[in-house]
Amino acid sequence: MILVIGATGTVGREVVAQLLLEGQRVRALTRDPSRARLDERVKLIAGDLARPETLARAVEGSERVFSVALGPEGGLREGALARAARDAGVRHIVKLSVLGAGGNARSGVASWHDSGERAIQESGIAWTFVRPTAFMSNALWWSDTIRSEGRVFSNFGYGKLAVIHPRDVASVAVRALVSPGHEGKAYPLTGPEALGTDEQVRILAAAIGRPIEYVPVDDDAALERMRMAGMPAYLIDALLPFGEVVRGGRATRVSGVVKQLTGRQPLTFAEWAREHAAEFRAPLPVAPARSSISRKPR
Repeated sequence: MILVIGATGTVGREVVAQLLLEGQRVRALTRDPSRARLDERVKLIAGDLARPETLARAVEGSERVFSVALGPEGGLREGALARAARDAGVRHIVKLSVLGAGGNARSGVASWHDSGERAIQESGIAWTFVRPTAFMSNALWWSDTIRSEGRVFSNFGYGKLAVIHPRDVASVAVRALVSPGHEGKAYPLTGPEALGTDEQVRILAAAIGRPIEYVPVDDDAALERMRMAGMPAYLIDALLPFGEVVRGGRATRVSGVVKQLTGRQPLTFAEWAREHAAEFRAPLPVAPARSSISRKPR
């Protein structure tokens, strides 16, 4: 039995689907099983990493665990998960981390995952860390302004980033879960090429069949847009500095790990854009309903 944490999320849902294709028995931890909308073969169990008292029951009878924890409390939560897993006899945890973790990062998303990685290591349980760069699906953050204005605003400037398809992240995680030899390894994952935001926008425009304008903005403007979008302060503080990293050319690394572990080339941004084009197209205007009541001429 493999327990999947975050089974309804971007990567977790892909992990569940691919494990089922592998013929694995899957259990999914979810806050609300009635809303999970997962394959009927998946055994759903109610629980939450934020509620440690639910974890012992979740890991009981599982051999391996796929873990996802986000936010500043991620280390504490994954530590509780790892201890519960160890006590239940779980043999291996595969953690979704982030590129840049593992170096004692002091701030940002990498620092959240650093603490999670350390907590799992300190538990003594066998581990594998899957460390992807930014997901291609982050482009969905642009969908509102694309539909309403035909524009994309970003503080990444013209720096390049080797974004990765979430399905490829899941494929590597599944390989680590179902095959031996991955214990004690950390895998840096990227897409097949480094692209600027302007290049991603052009690819997306071709996929949806309408022009999109790319508008570079400074960090202050990006901060205001994040606030207007309702992002919590802790997430803004973690994400905003990444613009400087991308603009400075420090995110262009391309890794060959996806091909090495899956035997195929990683998926391209053009492939992702074609899959999700409908989510960026503005809905057609609804024609006013015609009255069925006939009017007599005056």
